[in-house]
Amino acid sequence: MNQTNSGNERVDLAYRRRKNAEEMKHQVISFVLMILLTLIAFFAVGYDKFSHWFSVPFIFLLAVVQVMFQLYYFMHMSHKGHEMPAVFLYGGVFVAFLTIWAFATVVWW
Repeated sequence: MNQTNSGNERVDLAYRRRKNAEEMKHQVISFVLMILLTLIAFFAVGYDKFSHWFSVPFIFLLAVVQVMFQLYYFMHMSHKGHEMPAVFLYGGVFVAFLTIWAFATVVWW
C-alpha cells in the first residue's frame, strides 16, 4: 500500500508532482494515439481500394479502441475507487449489446 501522506510537506509535494507529471504524460500519449487513430479512419474511408466490407468493421474497431482510451485515460477509470462505476458501465454495454442482438435476431430470422 502506498502512503501518500508522509507528514513531510516537501516529500508529499514532490510525490504529487511526479504522479501528476506521469499522468499528464499518459494523457498526452493517449491523445496523440487517438488523433492517429482518427487519421487512420479517415484514410480508410477515403482510400478507394478498400472495400466497404473492410472499411466499416475496421472503423468500428478503431472506435472501440478510442472509447477504451477515453474511459481509461481521460475519465480515469484505471484509478482506484472507480470499480463500481466501471461495473455499471460495462453492465450497460452488455445490456445494450444483448438488446441490439435480440432485435437483430428477431428482425432477420
